[in-house]
Amino acid sequence: MSRLTHRVALVTGAGQGVGRGIALALAREGAGVVVAGRTLAKCEAVAVEIESRGGHALAVGCDVQDRAEVDAAVAATVEHFGRLDVLVNNAQSLVYKSVRKLTEDDMDSMWQSGPMGTMRMMQACFEHLRDSKGCVINLGSGSSILPQPAMSGYAMAKEAIRVLTRTAALEWGRFGIRVNAICPLAETPGWDFFQGETPGSGDAVVAAIPLRRMGDPELDIGPAAVYLASDDASYVTGTTLMVDGGFNYLR
Repeated sequence: MSRLTHRVALVTGAGQGVGRGIALALAREGAGVVVAGRTLAKCEAVAVEIESRGGHALAVGCDVQDRAEVDAAVAATVEHFGRLDVLVNNAQSLVYKSVRKLTEDDMDSMWQSGPMGTMRMMQACFEHLRDSKGCVINLGSGSSILPQPAMSGYAMAKEAIRVLTRTAALEWGRFGIRVNAICPLAETPGWDFFQGETPGSGDAVVAAIPLRRMGDPELDIGPAAVYLASDDASYVTGTTLMVDGGFNYLR
């Protein structure tokens, strides 16, 4: 049996990038996966991809900025699969702007889609995770550890998610729920946008990665999520796993 057979995972922001990679990796290890995101067509495409590989998936439209949509996504998960074991909070909007150009609307967008969306989803899933003694995997960012130009707002939102992760791990441990974070570095639509906004920056970033390559969302980031979701990590909670080729801690 695969490591996640008979388990069910809900992944937000799963229509592309890291979310898609994690969804595919979890499904490959036997989990039933709910592919959730704001653009239903993208989620449906990932669900079809999972099914074509022999996995089980459900696509759900969900904007984590909307409490009603969050509750509906969780209800659909339990109705379809009968349980919930793993919550992956990957949804996050991103605005590249310098500190002096950030607007309150920019910050509100990143705050509501990131830390607040993560909190909404965690609250909505709590009872189901308590029943299954499941786990939460939140997505942080190395940009909050090693600051990058034009990413202060994003870094603020991501670091808030890591604080939420550690606090929930402390509070929810007695219920058997583990809560951890991953800080990834991978080729995603966000990475493509970053290179377009800052020409030449991509080569400089790759040159600074000790492993000298960008990560693959499914093959590099996905297995880290599988590990944290599996019994292999049954004694791991409240921590951040850096999956970035050594970019942040080894520079």
